[in-house]
Amino acid sequence: MTAELVRGQNHPLSQSRLEVRISAGTPVAAAAALGDENGRIHGREWVAHPGAPVQPGLEVSRQAAADHRLAVDLDAMTDAVHRVSVLLALPAAHGGAGPARFGAVAAPFVAVTGLDGTEVASYTITGLEAETAVVALELYRRQGAWKVRAVGQGYAGGLAELFADQGLSEAVQLAAGIDEAVARGLARSVQAPPPRPAEGDRSRQAAAPAVGPDQGAAPQGTPGPAPSYGGQPVGGQPVGGQGEGGPQPAYGGADPHATSGGGPVNYSHPRRQTSAPPPPPPAAPPAQPGQPARPVAGDATGWSMEERLYNQVWGMFEDLARTTAAYRSAVDFAESRMDKELEQALSDPRSRIGGQGDGAREAARTRYTQLVDQARASLDRDVAQLVAEAEVVEPALPQAFARWDNPCWHAYRVPMEIPMALRLGDLRLPEAESIRIPMLLRLPLERGLWIDSGRTDALDGSFTDSHDMRRLAMETAVAHAARLLAVYPAGEFTVHVIDPAGSGAQALAPLTQTGVLAAPPAQGAAGVTDVLARLTQRVDLVQMALRGGASDALPPGFDTSQQLLIVNDFPHGFDDRAVNQLRYLVDEGPSVGVHLMMVADREESAGYGPLLDPLWRSLLRLTAVPDDHLADPWVGHAWTYEPPVVPPGSQVLRQVLTQVAQARRTWNR
Repeated sequence: MTAELVRGQNHPLSQSRLEVRISAGTPVAAAAALGDENGRIHGREWVAHPGAPVQPGLEVSRQAAADHRLAVDLDAMTDAVHRVSVLLALPAAHGGAGPARFGAVAAPFVAVTGLDGTEVASYTITGLEAETAVVALELYRRQGAWKVRAVGQGYAGGLAELFADQGLSEAVQLAAGIDEAVARGLARSVQAPPPRPAEGDRSRQAAAPAVGPDQGAAPQGTPGPAPSYGGQPVGGQPVGGQGEGGPQPAYGGADPHATSGGGPVNYSHPRRQTSAPPPPPPAAPPAQPGQPARPVAGDATGWSMEERLYNQVWGMFEDLARTTAAYRSAVDFAESRMDKELEQALSDPRSRIGGQGDGAREAARTRYTQLVDQARASLDRDVAQLVAEAEVVEPALPQAFARWDNPCWHAYRVPMEIPMALRLGDLRLPEAESIRIPMLLRLPLERGLWIDSGRTDALDGSFTDSHDMRRLAMETAVAHAARLLAVYPAGEFTVHVIDPAGSGAQALAPLTQTGVLAAPPAQGAAGVTDVLARLTQRVDLVQMALRGGASDALPPGFDTSQQLLIVNDFPHGFDDRAVNQLRYLVDEGPSVGVHLMMVADREESAGYGPLLDPLWRSLLRLTAVPDDHLADPWVGHAWTYEPPVVPPGSQVLRQVLTQVAQARRTWNR
């Protein structure tokens, strides 16, 4: 599974021969520097760059290009090498043409892959402004094992400042040599690959690979492995594998494929195919001097606009998390500094009374206010930029990512393909109430959902009685189920409902009245037993078929669609056997396409004791009212989750479900 790194995060490497793939959207020069235990570069021979592209265990491109593949052989590194830093520089900052700073271009994307093209880790370098050179990431040795770390350290002074910071005494001379090599190759620099085909052509075709004097050309339209995102192939294509992958790197020495006529050297294996990196995202229009760049929808990396918007949304999430963490850290520092200054002022008995003590206390409070105001100004600036980006991104989101009030739902048509993710609501932080970040969950679901119907007090101090809370929780579950039905192609998603006491009949009306359910909601203990028995039997059959390698031997007429079970009022109507079957579905169901959505109050099942603790922990808890119970994996912020809301009086949900039901009837004919 691909690790999507953020700045400072690391990930272990299990392979020694790797490729570092770079997609910048504009020609950049790429280099790689070797460092010792302290990260110091001991000489020019420790740097592979366009003027000297091959070093032991390293090979980089010989010219500036929009996309690069750097070859790395960690086993070929000497014992003195403990770090391999991947460097990027803009040619314009070194006498060339084009953008003069990284802040004026789309965020570069860097991925570490195996030789078969399978991504190990990736990193999108965000937050760059005036920098003209950057340390993108580093491969480093720790206790005999290699890891990759996302760095993203930029230098406004270019490569000379970068090399000097890493302890190279010949930093200026080496930077000048690289400038000269880059200038020689600028006339042959490779622009970004062409955009993908029109949306009407659903077949994914690889763009022509970027080639230079050191790489051979492949035929136009040569298919290659589909990109991997989050460990899952995009578009259902296989990732990597024997016979796929790009040009194989040369690790020094003569190339047996070199031509004798002085033409370009072809490094590609005759039995292997090449593939191009994803097309660059749309570039933002030039900003006025001193003004931030205007946001553009889909300016993240990705093979399709859907993937770009997905990456952009979670990039906004990370940016808000980081800027809020910086603000909170600054406030904590200001408070601790003020406390220390007040303690020092009061430690002297002579200053406890009189004007001297009052002046010291007032000065400490003034410095505290100044620090907090500076931090708040930085936060407000960043939030304003994110708000401007959200105003551009939100209207451009596809239906699977859009709110129910987005006009795109009025033009709804049953899709032909499964989207990569689904919107479950919005996320916000108390310091930035003006922005909401869409909460996107990858498809297919990897864990069940739990809509908590037990919480009765909201963050704003309002109180909802238990009856209304149950109704709101069930309506939230219906909204989630309706969206799942809406984003899957006809016949590829089936919903079952268990409502033992019939208490959710009113909230379930959009599902029952439009005819999208596989059967009427099951009621009573007998209904619970019947539905659970059929779904557990399904899980058993599919698991046996997969383990035996006979997935095509399932019974005739077997429904191969994804299954969702909505359970209301748990544990009412459940005996011990039914509870065990439910736990089995939670644990084993997602891997074979059986998913669970629970609408329940955990306190009502307290009689089971710790028996059900694993069940609750395995479900993603959501709420029917705003609740600050979700935490991000970077800094642990308590994010406020806001459930999806259908506009009052709107019939959009019923209209969408009616089209889903009609498409299902047509598909079943």
